[in-house]
Amino acid sequence: MERKTIQSGAPWEAKVGYSRAVRMGAVIEVSGTVAQEKGKPVGKGNPYAQTKHIISQLKQILQQAGGSLKDVIRTRIYVTNINDWEAIGQAHGEAFGNIRPATSMVEVSRLIEPDYLVEIEVTAMIS
Repeated sequence: MERKTIQSGAPWEAKVGYSRAVRMGAVIEVSGTVAQEKGKPVGKGNPYAQTKHIISQLKQILQQAGGSLKDVIRTRIYVTNINDWEAIGQAHGEAFGNIRPATSMVEVSRLIEPDYLVEIEVTAMIS
């Protein structure tokens, strides 16, 4: 089975030794993704804006791997403040409301940078 890796150029990929996404056969796994552009936070202090930005990034990554948001079967959402669940959930629902993947939202003590409020991983399966 062919293995295809996708890199986004995020500074952590080379340092940690991982891929933004990996596709094997029909399965695409996308690593935890935060709201960043060129290594700088986007949507500082705004969990809704960060979630929207992350989903936009996920869409591009999935396209590079030959998939789309409609192929997503699972999302994992890590948040630094679970009280932000409604804003994060609203942005998630706007993208996935008709797709309805399995999901989890978990509060964590912190992410890789203090300005990141949300990190999302996805699993997609190409039909």
